[in-house]
Amino acid sequence: MHYLCYSSCKRGVTLILRRIQTMTDYPNLREAIVDQAVAIAERSCWEAVRLFDIAAELKITLDDIRPYFREKEDIIDAWFDRADGSMLKLAKQDDFLALPPRERLHRLVMAWLDALAAHRTVTRQMIGSKLEPGHIHIQIPAIMRISRTVQWMREAAQRDGTFLRRALEETALTTLYLATFTRWMFDESDNAQRTRAFLAQQLQLAEILDQAVYGRARADSNHQPDATSGNKTRLIADTTTSGINDDQSAPATSAGNVAVETRTQPE
Repeated sequence: MHYLCYSSCKRGVTLILRRIQTMTDYPNLREAIVDQAVAIAERSCWEAVRLFDIAAELKITLDDIRPYFREKEDIIDAWFDRADGSMLKLAKQDDFLALPPRERLHRLVMAWLDALAAHRTVTRQMIGSKLEPGHIHIQIPAIMRISRTVQWMREAAQRDGTFLRRALEETALTTLYLATFTRWMFDESDNAQRTRAFLAQQLQLAEILDQAVYGRARADSNHQPDATSGNKTRLIADTTTSGINDDQSAPATSAGNVAVETRTQPE
């Protein structure tokens, strides 16, 4: 009896010490797991990433991973959460609200993409894995994930449309975001200049359509009409951005090609 008690206590102490060591080695274990998953994918491909490989390289156990990620797909959500965070940090800059609304949206979308730019190929493979046929249990949450990101964009840009106008804004912004994201995944131009020009062009088109439906923007009566007051205006601003290059556009690539890439490891 005493031996059994001693053994149980010893195992408990060993487990506690190991947990403390893990916390010491990785103060933010969740982020360390994401980093390691991306690093493994860069060496092979996202399809080849396994949770037990992540655990082995971090010298932790699968049980250490489980509180943070229920499955590998959750790591993808965490990867895109980082992009959401980078986008929202941009919105905290002092001069952000002084920008025209259209420029705010342009900067927010590009800040989201820039946060992923160092691992563009892996990001493309992550998206491809979600598009594989038969993965309805993955694709439905992915749609909700897109909606959350778009909502954060609207909040960061301080969009205040209501009812039908809000619904139209959300639809338009979701379409622009997805089209730009798709273009960006295959954009090899310097600093994604083609993607930036594409987004600026689409925002300008959206502005024209918005003005045709709703007319010119009206100043918010609760704010002073100066540039630094942070007024909330329509989805489309009354100003235009410069540097739109109509000839710079990357060819669209089908979702099926993306999915195939995730199953092909580099030689």
